[in-house]
Amino acid sequence: MTTTAQPASDDFLGHPKGVYVCFFTEMWERFSFYGMKALLLLYLTKYHLFGDKAGLDLLGAYGGLVYCIPVFGGLLADRWLGMRKAVVFGGVLLVLGHLGMAFEGHAATRINGEVVRDNAALGVTYLSLALIIMGVGFLKPNISTIVGKLYPENDPRRDSGFSLFYAGINLGALFASLVCGFLGEAYGWKYGFGAAGIGMVVGLVMFLWGQKYLQGHAEPTDPVALRQPVFGLRREWLIYVAAVLGVVPVAALMWAAANGAFALGGEISLALMLMIVVLGAVLVWFAWFTGTRCTPVQRQQMIALMALIFMALVFFTLYEQTYGSWVTFTDRMLTKDLVPALVIQGGTPLPWSIASLLLAPLGFVAAARLSERNPGSTAPRNLFIAIVALMLVMLIRDCLVIPQTAGSLTYLGGLFLVVLAPLFAALWAWLDKRRLDPSKPVKSSLGLVFGALSFIPLALAAQQVGATGQMASVWWLVLAYLVLEIGEMCLSPVGLSAVTQLAAPRVVSLMMGTWFLATAFSETLAALFGKLAAIEVPEGETMNIASAAASYEHLFWLLMWIGLGCAAVALAGSPLLKRMMHGVK
Repeated sequence: MTTTAQPASDDFLGHPKGVYVCFFTEMWERFSFYGMKALLLLYLTKYHLFGDKAGLDLLGAYGGLVYCIPVFGGLLADRWLGMRKAVVFGGVLLVLGHLGMAFEGHAATRINGEVVRDNAALGVTYLSLALIIMGVGFLKPNISTIVGKLYPENDPRRDSGFSLFYAGINLGALFASLVCGFLGEAYGWKYGFGAAGIGMVVGLVMFLWGQKYLQGHAEPTDPVALRQPVFGLRREWLIYVAAVLGVVPVAALMWAAANGAFALGGEISLALMLMIVVLGAVLVWFAWFTGTRCTPVQRQQMIALMALIFMALVFFTLYEQTYGSWVTFTDRMLTKDLVPALVIQGGTPLPWSIASLLLAPLGFVAAARLSERNPGSTAPRNLFIAIVALMLVMLIRDCLVIPQTAGSLTYLGGLFLVVLAPLFAALWAWLDKRRLDPSKPVKSSLGLVFGALSFIPLALAAQQVGATGQMASVWWLVLAYLVLEIGEMCLSPVGLSAVTQLAAPRVVSLMMGTWFLATAFSETLAALFGKLAAIEVPEGETMNIASAAASYEHLFWLLMWIGLGCAAVALAGSPLLKRMMHGVK
C-alpha cells in the first residue's frame, strides 16, 4: 500500500519541513552529547587522574548504557507516551545532566603516591551521566522514528532524507568538538560541559517550536490509556516517576564501572551484565514476535533488519575508537594543528562556531516563515544558503586558526560527514535513477570495509613514532577520519532508514531501540579493545614512547583485520539478505 507524496507547500529544499525540525533538534542534542563525550576521557585522566583502563571502563559503561536504554524508551513511546512526549521528557533530563557535568569540583592530587580525588564532585558526575543516559533513552529512538514517518511509503527521498538528518547529527558533533572540546581544555572543563548543557536547552526549544511541522505523527496512539490510573498515578506520570527513580541505580553503575567494583574477571562490568540481560530479553521477544505475530514476509524482513543491526554493531565497535584510543593516541603521539603557521599565537581565542550554532536554526525558522508567506519565492532558499555559506567561513576559520587539542580534533569526524552527506545523498539518488543503487546490505558491507581500512593510517603513524621517537603528523589522523566517515555514510543513514522500512509497523520504535542496543554493545566492546593499548605510567616515571607506540600499532592492525573479516562475511550474505527484504529499497 502506498500513499501520495506530501504537498509541495510542506516541503523545504525538497524535503518535509518536519525533517529540518528533527535535524536541528538532533543537531543540538548531539552537540551536547558529543561535546561532553569529547571531553570525558581526557577529563577523567587529566583532571581526576584516572588511569587509562579506569577511564575507558567508565567511558564504555556510559556509552553502552546511553544506547541501551533507548530500547525501553522506544517501547514506552510505542505503547503509551507517543514520540513527542518522550522526546520532550528526554530533553529535560538531558538538560539537567549536562548542566550537572559543569560542576567539576577540585582537581585530584597525588599525596605520598596515592591519588586523592574530590569524591563529592565525582558523585555529581556519576549522577549527571545517569541523567544523560536516561534522557537519551527517551529522545534518541523517537526523534529518528519521526523522520521516517514524515515520508510516504516507498518515497524515493527517504534515504536522502535520512542522510540529511544524519548530517544534522554530525553537524552537532562537529561543532561540539570545536566549541566544547576546545573550551573544556583551553578555558576549563566546566565551560566545555556547561556549553553542552546550554546547547540542549536550545534543542528542546527548537523541537517545541516545530510541532506544527510534524503533522501529528509524534502524538500518543492511545491518549485514554495514557490517562488511566496505575498504582494511584496516571500512567504517564508513573512512567516519568519511574524513569527519574531509575537514575539512581544507573548512577551506581557509573560508580561501579569507574572503580572496578563487582566486575567479573576484572573486565565484565555490572553495566555490561545489564546490557547482556537486555539483549537476551530482546532476542527472546524477537523470536516470539517474528514466530507468532508476523506474516512470512514480515518475518524475513525483520530477520534481514537484525542482520543489518549486527553489521552496525561491528562498524561502531571500530568507530567508537575515535573517542577512546584515537583520542589518547592523538594526545600523546600526534601534532595537533593542521597548518601551524596560521594558528593564533598568544591568548586564548574564542571559536566563531559559537555564533554558527545559533545562526543555523534561526536561519531555518526565518526561511520557513518566509516560505509560508510567499510559497513561490526563492528568498527562503537564498537566505538559508547564505547562512550556510557564512557558517562555512566561520568553520574554516576555527579549523585553521584555533589551537587544536586531542578533544577538539574529534571534530574531523563531524566535518567529513557534513561534507559527505550531500554528496552521498546525490550519489544514491543518481544511482537509483539508473537502477544501479546498491542494496542496503551491500552498502552496509562497504561501510565495514572502509571502517576497517581507516586504521591503516594510524597504524603507520604509530610505526613512525616508534621508529623516530618524534610525534607524527596530524594529517595521518585526517586521512583516517576521511576513510572512516566514507564508511559511516555507507552504513549508518542507510541502516536508520532500513529500521523504519523493514520493522513491522507496531514495533518501529522498539526496533529503533534495538539498533541503538547494538551501538551500546559496540561502545563497551570498543572500550575493551581500547584497553589493549591502555598506558599506565607509574608515578615518577615517564611514558616509554616506543612501547606505547607498539601497543597502539598492534591494536590498530588487529581492528583492521577484524573489520575486513566481518565485511567479507557480510558481502557474501548480501544477496540472501536482499531477497529477504522483499523489494524494500
